[in-house]
Amino acid sequence: MIKVRGLVAWRVALLTVLIAAIAAGGWLWYDWARFARSPLAVPGPGQSIEVARGMSFKDIVGALRERGITRNSDLYWRALAFQMQASGRLHAGEYALRAGMTPRDLIGDMANGKVLQRYFTIVDGWSFADLRRALDAVPTIDHDLADVDTTELMKRLGTEGEDPEGRFLPETYAYVKGDKESAILKRARAAMDKFLDGAWPGRAKDLPLASPYEALILASIVEKETGRADERPRIAGVFVRRLEQRMLLQTDPSVIYGMGASYTGNIHKSDLTTDTPYNTYTRVGLPPTPIALPGRPAILAALHPADGKELYFVARGDGSHVFSATLDEHNRAVACYQLKRCK
Repeated sequence: MIKVRGLVAWRVALLTVLIAAIAAGGWLWYDWARFARSPLAVPGPGQSIEVARGMSFKDIVGALRERGITRNSDLYWRALAFQMQASGRLHAGEYALRAGMTPRDLIGDMANGKVLQRYFTIVDGWSFADLRRALDAVPTIDHDLADVDTTELMKRLGTEGEDPEGRFLPETYAYVKGDKESAILKRARAAMDKFLDGAWPGRAKDLPLASPYEALILASIVEKETGRADERPRIAGVFVRRLEQRMLLQTDPSVIYGMGASYTGNIHKSDLTTDTPYNTYTRVGLPPTPIALPGRPAILAALHPADGKELYFVARGDGSHVFSATLDEHNRAVACYQLKRCK
């Protein structure tokens, strides 16, 4: 009888342990499932985590824990990676931490190499110097061209001896953290070549432009003269007719470019008479290089200028221009809009 009672007690104890183990396992399973689908504690927008090469899974979870993004143990994270068949195949890189993102989302991004895409925009009308300053100010780029002069920079880009002005296409370029500055410039350089070479064969007939590079120079002048889409072809037309008639282009942006650091915000009469390779008041024809980075619309305007007889234009002061076919008309427009002597 005692043996039976002992056996019953042992079975009851074993059953109790089993029930407790099942309950504990069930709770762990429930808690783990809750962890996998619950949003991480992302503190705000623009957050990311960087996974360096050779970084262990423990290090990744530790970095998340240090920033308060997760409080869960390595075991939960490892179990989730195992369940997602992601163990051992997380990619290095920078990953966005988005609002509402779950651990499952984050591991999925890392397993698929869905790294954070960043963007750098080259603005229409920037000079090459502006472009370099903008790149220098981006902390997430590898500045492999820092302190490199222009000659050496173009050599490293594989375009030795080429002037950089105008050679990089203004648009937005995607990159990932750690990409090299030289890689972004190479892409922008190739994009300009591709666009210009593609647009050149379809140019208007009988343009006084000997090469795509001359079109690029003209486009840079158009770019600096106006930001209005409706005026670009008209301004290009003015300069094309002046080139055809061997007239001086007389474009202030080119003069200013030639002044370099001596330009302080105002252009004087003496500046217009001081000869430089870029002074289109003293030299006939196009300047020797572009004076800015022209965008696609300015390039297309240079290749497809508007027809007409206009040879002059003057700024109204509101961003638009008055166009004239004769010098007398132009002088009246200058008197009205520049000297405020309208009749």
